[in-house]
Amino acid sequence: MNGKLYLIPNLLGEGRPEEVLPPNVLTIIRSLRYFIVEDVRTVRRFLAKTGLPHPIDSLTFYTLNEHTTPAEITHYLDPIKDSDIGIVSEAGVPGVADPGADIVRLAHQKGIQVVPLVGPSSILMAVMASGMNGQSFAFNGYLPVKNPERSQKIKFFEKRALAEGQTQLFIETPYRNNHLLGDILSVCAPTTMIGIAADISLPTEFIRTMSASAWKTQIPELHKRPAIFMIGR
Repeated sequence: MNGKLYLIPNLLGEGRPEEVLPPNVLTIIRSLRYFIVEDVRTVRRFLAKTGLPHPIDSLTFYTLNEHTTPAEITHYLDPIKDSDIGIVSEAGVPGVADPGADIVRLAHQKGIQVVPLVGPSSILMAVMASGMNGQSFAFNGYLPVKNPERSQKIKFFEKRALAEGQTQLFIETPYRNNHLLGDILSVCAPTTMIGIAADISLPTEFIRTMSASAWKTQIPELHKRPAIFMIGR
């Protein structure tokens, strides 16, 4: 295999790629003609901002999301014989809380070189700015939508955070953020530390860590804002 599989970071919201991505990453993006993407429209908008030297309609896109079948995936790496391929998620980095792992696993099986590129990861950036334990943390994805299952899960993560010192991270669909925060504050002990990171890397970025009791006196508006929630000590 002559080509490489590049894991390309996407922006976490609207903005200019050159303000977030290193120059060498932009150079690689501009050189690619084949992309495996979570959402074609989102990636086309992103690529249009990177200063492509060729028409965007000359690019080839393969869709990788929850609807993609295993049979389709097996052919996505065929162009690698003659060309490099890039994987792009809808936001953030591929394979971390986003699709991409299946293709990367297949690349390893085929002996294809996998190259991760530097860019924004909301998970890491949230931990970095939280003041919580960055030596041991766990990203738990989405919590159950309904109670009592959701409250039970929050209590479980709080217990783990306090007993083991492991920072617990999770997310919610943005339009349900306010409801989730309400459940967190109703379940967690007053002294438990809660971190919220919303709109990371955007002009409206909001990152703060306080005790549950302190949050109750100044609840932020998180409706439709991409956010990561953290429980720690």
